[in-house]
Amino acid sequence: MSIKRKEALAQPQRRKLMQGAAAMAGMSAIGLPAMSFAQNKPIRVGMPTILSGRVAQLGLSSRNAVELEVAKFNAAGGLGGRKIEMVIRDSKGQPQEAARVARELINSEGCELLFDGEASSGAFAVHEVARDLGVFCIHTNSETSALTADPKLRIPNAFRCARQGIHDAIVGGAYAGQVAKEKGLTRWMSCSPDYAYGRDTTAEFFQYAKHFNKDIEVTGDIWVKLFQADYSEAITRLIQGRPQAMYSCLWGGDLSSFIEQGNIYALFKERQFFAVNMADYTVLTVVKNVPPGLHSGNRYLRSVPKTEANNAWAEAYQAKNKELPTNWAWQNAAGINFMTAAMKKANSADGAKLADALRGLTIDSPFGAKGKITMRAEDQTIIDYAVAWGVLQNKEPYMPDPLIGEWQQIVELETEWKKSKGWA
Repeated sequence: MSIKRKEALAQPQRRKLMQGAAAMAGMSAIGLPAMSFAQNKPIRVGMPTILSGRVAQLGLSSRNAVELEVAKFNAAGGLGGRKIEMVIRDSKGQPQEAARVARELINSEGCELLFDGEASSGAFAVHEVARDLGVFCIHTNSETSALTADPKLRIPNAFRCARQGIHDAIVGGAYAGQVAKEKGLTRWMSCSPDYAYGRDTTAEFFQYAKHFNKDIEVTGDIWVKLFQADYSEAITRLIQGRPQAMYSCLWGGDLSSFIEQGNIYALFKERQFFAVNMADYTVLTVVKNVPPGLHSGNRYLRSVPKTEANNAWAEAYQAKNKELPTNWAWQNAAGINFMTAAMKKANSADGAKLADALRGLTIDSPFGAKGKITMRAEDQTIIDYAVAWGVLQNKEPYMPDPLIGEWQQIVELETEWKKSKGWA
């Protein structure tokens, strides 16, 4: 068949398509129902996180929790038929890569919102991208208090759905101060990671440990590199320092490596160890010998808070992913819950409208100390989540007798802390 013959046969079909399109446009113009392609357009959400390297579990468990909660939202019809489509990219744990990926997700991949699953080292870089582009952003893993507490860093389009260091420090300080009184622990040392989260959180812990027990004296601080492989030098310095108690905010693979190496040197034999990040299945299921009497803040345990809702969520996560949830998992799950609740409240996925809806929003949550979590309006960070400290054991429930922090006390002391820094 000739080319001219093919074109001749195609003309009637083209005319029909054009007539159909014109008819649809005409129906819309006179107010009759017409197909809205926007109604079916997915809500693309960009998520930079760490999916490779030593702390890949941070990103993997964050992603697992996000996918679990997004699937629930989409199965329920999404936002008026619009479903969330997550676009998840690996930053490899490098801040400059986190910033590049975040910018690319918005500028090149058509994402409307940012869901930042970075650790603190990368979250500050993503925060500046959100500031520059004016895009809505939820940080779900950064715990450095300054991210939302410092007014100079705060921007109206960025929120934090993660625990933060000052809250852990107040509860941990109260707990440590009491234990120190009971056991006569006056000489303390620390071993923490050398970056913003490590230095800030360690300083805050001791500030409140001393607030609740004036006899505590810090005789030495040891700072180690993030993702360091060998802790023998740090362990030797701790042994030589002869503290009665030690504090660390090492986390994930770094904490498990430190404990395994510390066990070889009998570091924990005659010293009390307070590790804020120990009570998380990521570490508990890896460390072969949890030192007896180790003290920890809760990260994520299905028994803290001890409710049916928390246990049910843990079972659902485990059934889907064949592993237990982590602290990063609950924070990201709550982050999606806040974002979708804001979408429903605003009846929109527009970033500015979501921000307005999210300020001061309270949602039902299995991770709340009393079943609810609030996105505090004035600094756009969460409160009322379960914060606890206690002694660990080697089997479930791991923390059999947790001391749950009281949020009235946390907020009062946090406010004083902000005022001391000129932040309130």
